[in-house]
Amino acid sequence: MENHRAAVLGSPIAHSLSPVLHRAAYEALGLDGWRYDAFEVDEAGLPGFVAGLDASWAGLSLTMPLKRAILPLLDEVSVTATEVEAVNTVVLDPEGRRLGDNTDVPGLAAALRERGVTRVESAAILGAGATATSAMAALRGVCDGPVRAYVRGALRAHEMFEAGERLGVEIQVRPWEDAHKALDYPLVIATTPKGANDHLADRVPATPGVLFDVVYDPWPTPLAATWTKTGATVVGGLDLLVHQAVLQVELMTGHPGPLAAMRSAGEAALANR
Repeated sequence: MENHRAAVLGSPIAHSLSPVLHRAAYEALGLDGWRYDAFEVDEAGLPGFVAGLDASWAGLSLTMPLKRAILPLLDEVSVTATEVEAVNTVVLDPEGRRLGDNTDVPGLAAALRERGVTRVESAAILGAGATATSAMAALRGVCDGPVRAYVRGALRAHEMFEAGERLGVEIQVRPWEDAHKALDYPLVIATTPKGANDHLADRVPATPGVLFDVVYDPWPTPLAATWTKTGATVVGGLDLLVHQAVLQVELMTGHPGPLAAMRSAGEAALANR
């Protein structure tokens, strides 16, 4: 039996659901010779880890803080990953070349599409960084008007503005102190870490639009819980995680990822935490 390896790298990594999702996919697809692990790897340790990959390795999933650190170590980078300057997927081809891609962008779009969100007049993003940039890229196919981003600090504001120019998105950057104003938009994508937007929960309007909160543990976040009570649509971090992992499975194995089996495994794992 031929053996193939894949793994998720990051720091911290103990919380990652990626092994649960990918192993569920391998089982559903009958890929008996495949294994998927998690490794604690920081930016300093990344070059050494990548250099040590042998022919058994099919691919890597990357989480914080490695999505940008991996870029100089790759032989080829997809258009999408180049645009957002973030790689969350590395595929190793039979010649050992390292190919970087980004499944967060199409994963975000797929998660929205699954909930019936295909077109909005305008949108707001909470936060900056790799996930916020991926959200901006995904909004190119969803949002007709400007995107407003609420961020902390002048540096992050500058980075988001630059990303908007690179992506061809009309981006308006506003200070974090005004983040409550984002809640009035037809679509709000919260890319901030857990706890960062909890103070906004009591500012949710009576009839809000759609909320996409990328946190998946703990779930629901206070913001998502309040939003749900209004009856409005809420897309969660597990939706993003599963959709981007489905695409990773296909890139690494050549088989379409089994969405239902992977989501079920993710929900069960979260329920047991």
